[in-house]
Amino acid sequence: MAAAARWGRWAPIVGVLLLALLMLPFAPAPASAATPARSPLSSASSAVFLLSGDVYPVGHYYVTMNIGDPAKPYFLDVDTGSDLTWLQCDAPCQSCNKVPHPWYRPTKNKLVPCANSLCTALHSGLSSNNKCASQQQCDYQIKYTDKASSLGVLVTDSFSLLLRNKSNVRPSLSFGCGYDQQVGKNGAAQATTDGLLGLGRGSVSLLSQLKQQGITKNVLGHCLSTSGGGFLFFGDDMVPTSRVTWVPMVKSSSGNYYSPGSATLYFDRRSLGITPMEVVFDSGSTYTYFSAQPYQAIVSAIKGGLSKSLKQVTDPSLPLCWKGQKAFKSVFDVKKDFKSLQLIIGKNAAMEIPPENYLVVTKNGNVCLGILDGSAAKLKFNIIGDITMQDQMVIYDNERAQLGWIRGSCSRSPKSIMSSFP
Repeated sequence: MAAAARWGRWAPIVGVLLLALLMLPFAPAPASAATPARSPLSSASSAVFLLSGDVYPVGHYYVTMNIGDPAKPYFLDVDTGSDLTWLQCDAPCQSCNKVPHPWYRPTKNKLVPCANSLCTALHSGLSSNNKCASQQQCDYQIKYTDKASSLGVLVTDSFSLLLRNKSNVRPSLSFGCGYDQQVGKNGAAQATTDGLLGLGRGSVSLLSQLKQQGITKNVLGHCLSTSGGGFLFFGDDMVPTSRVTWVPMVKSSSGNYYSPGSATLYFDRRSLGITPMEVVFDSGSTYTYFSAQPYQAIVSAIKGGLSKSLKQVTDPSLPLCWKGQKAFKSVFDVKKDFKSLQLIIGKNAAMEIPPENYLVVTKNGNVCLGILDGSAAKLKFNIIGDITMQDQMVIYDNERAQLGWIRGSCSRSPKSIMSSFP
């Protein structure tokens, strides 16, 4: 999942619970909202967005989305680990963060009714307390593992998208109007984004809605730069035609996540001797999280090969850090002292994880391990987060049920970036 909390980001979503008895600040809608009309486009295309942010110190990558009529810009945290897109919302707001733009202001005719299929999908398979407080609106409450939460109601509004075929489209898409957020120690804290862009596998995901309306295929990809920024795309006409490592997408035992199934960890081409572990790809997680056994194996392997010039030191940014003889300015100053990891998925699909894909240099000039102990964060599965996905295009192909990646620089414009991928 996403935004700011433990070590810089919310942990993955653990559930969506309906608050059935809550009386919302909205008055009942006068009529049921209609299902958005199918796009008249004769063929699907791709939408491309530039990204801002980084792994450190921002802690996430985010995109600007233009929403409403007239369209207004909002910064949304890109999260492939959850389905629901939501904005901090003046409905009126009961508890919201200070955000970069004015809170989204809905109108009553934008409410999604309880009987809408997206509301049903959002609530299905969850707690037994899943009845709408009012048939005129669809309430939601999302809770995250770090005890952060978003409470609100589903609304529908237009999104302004520029497609690669030069078409400007304004589909009506459903998302959360969050009027009660609990983030960190103080709900009034400053946030770097206005909300969250949910790109998971569920039908309420923005990507699924675009597919349903015939605007783009149910494929997305992102390219996160180690130097910050990058790009995001919806649709399949930016997917490279060769050299992509593809693996089947499997149903995760931990939820509706993007998972290639089991993976084995190697350090400097040597097996760490641990049991294969299930992993999920989650752009909503800043760092990579492994359960206790693989995490401890990685820490032992890294420590065993370190130069004596590196001394372990306490740094508030991350749990395990080292200092050198002088302050480091970037990971590239120190990467020679560390070996690469390899993640072997299935029989022979390999994701190379060089030091710059698991290390962070902090503002204190220390180098820190960006792989964290998932058991300490009370996670029940292993997450490949942003730090490990940097400088490679990662593709989530829901049409063919496969995940792919191909390494290349993500630090330029989308057009020039594409020249580095076949």
